[in-house]
Parts: sequence; structure tokens; C-alpha cells
Amino acid sequence: MIWLWCARLTWALLPVSVGTALADALVSWSTTPARVATVLAWIAWSLGLLALFAPRTWGLTCLRVLAPAAVVVAVLAAFGTDALSAVIAIASSLVTAAFACSAPVAQAAANSEAYGDEVRFPLRIPPALFLGPVPLALVSIAAGVAVGPILLADGRVPAGVVVTVVGLALAATLARSLHALSRRWLVLVPAGLVVADPLTLADPVLMRREQILEIEQGPASAPADVLDLRLGSAAGTVEVRLRAAQSFARRRGRRAMELRDSDAILVSTVLTGAFMQAAGTRRIATT
Repeated sequence: MIWLWCARLTWALLPVSVGTALADALVSWSTTPARVATVLAWIAWSLGLLALFAPRTWGLTCLRVLAPAAVVVAVLAAFGTDALSAVIAIASSLVTAAFACSAPVAQAAANSEAYGDEVRFPLRIPPALFLGPVPLALVSIAAGVAVGPILLADGRVPAGVVVTVVGLALAATLARSLHALSRRWLVLVPAGLVVADPLTLADPVLMRREQILEIEQGPASAPADVLDLRLGSAAGTVEVRLRAAQSFARRRGRRAMELRDSDAILVSTVLTGAFMQAAGTRRIATT
């Protein structure tokens, strides 16, 4: 909970820490584009604040776009302000982004939509996506929303209309794909354990408590026939071993799938220690 409140506090202070540098940088802009940029900045800040004070999965997706965007804005604004304001803006935006995109915030967003007596633990974002797809998507979403209106405000109507239409369509498409990363969970339910991961499984899979042999954190080795759902992430590894093989509908591309029978699966969570502790309280054997 302390991490969530730190995220809220640092985000609430952005208008002071980054806003000062941004205001200085916009002085050289024409009046109308500067006003539009200011309005967009306030909208983004308000949306982020709402996402932190009323956590939801959609809010987590917004934060994953807005927090890095705040860092980019701070860096760009640094070229149009004094050194002290630039340092404060960049440092505060980095701290804010770290808190806003932290695991506790992700878990708060996930559990805000939990049903009944269940606890959701977010799965880690695959490392390969950090090498290009996710940063590119974040930049494209932010630019797609902001560039078009600024061009229109600057009087470049033809280019502004084209960029706005294409940019908003692209942003909506990429945001939908990015949102799938906010809906990847390992869920403790009264009946046992559910893996809900739209990137690897066609449907959520329930593993009943009586069928779970044990759960091991960060196993040194795994069975040859283990079903690996980590998508390349080694940190936070959890192995769930079953008493008998169970069928999993493994995704192959966007639409294809195959049934895979396995008595052990590997997943990667962001709060592994907390998950293991919670699993133990649910009378599931852990090691």
C-alpha cells in the first residue's frame, strides 16, 4: 500500500516538478499550440491521477503509457528551461514513472476487479517485448494522440487532419494490444489456482486445489515436459506441479491454438514471495 501512496503523491506533484519546466519550454511556442499542449498535459495528468486513486486494469494500461510519456516530456522540456528546473523535472518524472509502473500498483489494479474471494497476482511482461514492441507502442500511442491536435492548432490543417485520424486509429489499436499485458494474472480462488493469460492461453485454466501437488518458487530445474508460459522471463519463476496431467489450450499466433497436456507449468509473477505466502494460507503445498 505504501508504494501505491508514493505513486499517488509523486504523480500529484508533477504539475509543480515537471509543469514548471514545461511552461518555460512552451514560452517559445505560438499561443494556440502552446495552449493545446498545456490542455493535453493537464488531461494526461488528470487521467493518471484517476488511475492511481481508482485503480483498474484500464488505468494500469494508461499509466504504462502516461508515466514514460511524462519522462519524455520532462527531457524535452529540459532544453527550454534553466538547469535546476530541468534536473528537478527529469528526476521527479523518473521517480514517478518507477512508482506508477511498479508491481504493487499493478496488483492493486488487478485486484480492484477481482470477484469474491480471489487474489490476483500480475504476470511479468515478457522481456522480448521491452526490446522494441512495447517502447515503440508507447511512443506511437502518445504521439498519435498529441501530435495531430497540436498541428491543427498551429494552422497546418491538412497535415493535422491526416495525422489526427491516423494517429488516433493507431493509438486505439496499439492500446488494445497493450491492454492485454494488464490482464495477465495468476489467480488464487477458493477452488484452487487459475492461470489467466491471453498471450499464452486461449482461455483461463483452473487447477483445482486437490489436483495441485505443490508449488515451488524459482526451481533449479524443471521436468522436460513442463509447459513453460513465461515467454522468456526468468525472474519470479513459479512452478505448479499437478498430481495428474491437465489439458491447456496453448496459443499459437493470434488465432491458432493447440491442446497440450502437462502435469507441470512455469509462470513468472511480479510479486512471487507474496503469492507463495498467500498460496500457503489457502492450504496449497509450497516449497
